[in-house]
Amino acid sequence: MIIFPIIIVLSAVFWVYYKVAILKSKDRLTQAYFNAKSHVCLGSFIFFFAINQYIFYQTQLSLFIGIVLVMFGVLHLYNGIKEVKHYRSEWRRLNPQ
Repeated sequence: MIIFPIIIVLSAVFWVYYKVAILKSKDRLTQAYFNAKSHVCLGSFIFFFAINQYIFYQTQLSLFIGIVLVMFGVLHLYNGIKEVKHYRSEWRRLNPQ
């Protein structure tokens, strides 16, 4: 299962990218939008990390820890996607093309 480590590394790299982009941006709306995107990346990192650890170890302890981490990952993904949709529509409203 090589796909899970690739997704884990990519989501961690994008999380760092969006956190650095927050520091570079001066606009509060853009910062909030990048923060929402970073929540999506963090949620996917946690979610796929939990699945990968259970597949790798396959013990009862890793199952319980994996369930908790999957729940946290899904919560971050869900809230991040909601925030991204909100801030994207807000940015488009304030910056018509």
